[in-house]
Amino acid sequence: MTEQNATPGTPDEPAEEAAGRSFEEVQSSERAMLRQALRSTLLLVGALVVLGGLVGWFVAGAAGVWGALVGAGLAAFFCATTIWSMLRTVGKSPTAMAAGVMGAWLAKIVVLLVVLVLLRGADFYDPYVLFVVLALGAVGSALLDYQAVRGARMPYVQP
Repeated sequence: MTEQNATPGTPDEPAEEAAGRSFEEVQSSERAMLRQALRSTLLLVGALVVLGGLVGWFVAGAAGVWGALVGAGLAAFFCATTIWSMLRTVGKSPTAMAAGVMGAWLAKIVVLLVVLVLLRGADFYDPYVLFVVLALGAVGSALLDYQAVRGARMPYVQP
């Protein structure tokens, strides 16, 4: 078997300089961007709890508040899990990053199925409020993630 030479910039042997910055500086920028996205998402979820709870109360009473709380909780879990898994795999190989993100996705599906089974037939929450709050959380989180990536100071590729 022949031994392959690792090229600079691969996860096994990071390049000394990537677009004028060291590999560690790029990783630091990635972590800062992901932390910003996580903070923004958690603030969004807090706003959804308050505003969704108020609107839910006026639309459907206590059931609307519960729908907003469940929707915000699901939105927080779904959005924060993706960001957390990416934050944990910064600097790892693409395979490790993909495994982390896919594991998080699998966990999200399992949690969603468990929540749907537990909520089936329950009447303490308003499903329409839950759906609207969950949808606003997902779309809002995607927009906040975009804003964090756009504002980050890091190269798109590492030569």
